[in-house]
Amino acid sequence: MIKFFETICAPTVWVIAVLELAMLAFSIIRFVKTKSLLTLVIALITVGLFYDAFIIGLGAFVVASKMHAISQIRFISHGVLIPLLFAVCSLSLDLKKPWKYIVYGITLVFMGLGLAEGIATVLEPVMAGGLSRMASAKELTPAWASAISRVLSFGTVFPLIGVGIFVWIKQKNPFLCLSGLFMLFFSAIGPALGAKDYIFFISMFGEILMIAFMLLYTFKKEKRIL
Repeated sequence: MIKFFETICAPTVWVIAVLELAMLAFSIIRFVKTKSLLTLVIALITVGLFYDAFIIGLGAFVVASKMHAISQIRFISHGVLIPLLFAVCSLSLDLKKPWKYIVYGITLVFMGLGLAEGIATVLEPVMAGGLSRMASAKELTPAWASAISRVLSFGTVFPLIGVGIFVWIKQKNPFLCLSGLFMLFFSAIGPALGAKDYIFFISMFGEILMIAFMLLYTFKKEKRIL
């Protein structure tokens, strides 16, 4: 299995980056046409995921140590944009005042924590699957930053699944729940397979499916594609 990951990793990362760029472009076009705030939030999340895949993909051609600055931005953008999943939950539930402002406040707090985590994360070069990339140096990164990273990784997905189950029942729309479930599945399958060096790669499949199913959710919720 590890050998298989080594073979497909680099080209697959580029395929994922291209697909995420296509979904980003589509989301922007859809927002312009529909003025859907939910679509705009999904587009912002996609910006971070595309940038993540693009910078990792560059590792097939550029030594990681030469990409320290843009890799630090990768961690910062991930920390700042992933909490927008809370806003996705709020918009999916059509929350009214004061609840929507409470959720937006929580979102801003987590975005601030994500910014601090991204700045504080100490990076080191690693090599896996033909990709040279900068990864978190666990022994050098402050414990609080590592803790925030874990909270952002899973603490944003579980609310997405929970809200997804609720809107599946209420709106007869399963796609938001599937979005969260796919993200959770691909986040967990790497450690389960013992593929520690390829957790970053396997989780990318969850990220692209998460965005795709969130867009499908908006199509059904808003009864239009464009």
